[in-house]
Amino acid sequence: MNEIISASLEDYLEAVFILSECRESVRVTDIAAFLKISKPSVHKAMGALAEKGYISHESYKGIALTEKGRERAVEVLKRHKLLKNFLTVHLGVSEETAEKDACKMEHVISSETAERLFEYINFSEESEERKDGHG
Repeated sequence: MNEIISASLEDYLEAVFILSECRESVRVTDIAAFLKISKPSVHKAMGALAEKGYISHESYKGIALTEKGRERAVEVLKRHKLLKNFLTVHLGVSEETAEKDACKMEHVISSETAERLFEYINFSEESEERKDGHG
C-alpha cells in the first residue's frame, strides 16, 4: 500500500512529472511558476519529497523523480484524468469545474474506488458503442 503523503505533496509530484515530460531539467522556479506558488514553498516541499525518497534534487542538476516518485505521480495523474473524464463526459460538468474538483478528489479517492470507477466508465462506454452499432 502507498505511503500516506499530503495532497499538497502529491500535487508537487504531479507537477514534477508533467514538467519533466517536456523539459530536460526541472527547477524550483519551473514548479513555482507551474503551481503559481512561492519558491520557498517549493523548496520546503522538495525537501520533504526527497526525504521520503520520491525525488532527487541536486544543485545545478535540477529535480528528478525517483522510480518510487514516478510511480506515485503517474497514479495521481491517472486518478485526476479519470475523475475529470467522469465529471465532464458522464455528468456534464463544465471543464473548469471538473478540473478543480478532480484536483481535489484525486487525493482522497481510494485505489479501490478509482478502479471501480474506471471499470464503470469502460463498461458504460462499451455499452454506448454497442447501442450505436460500433461494438
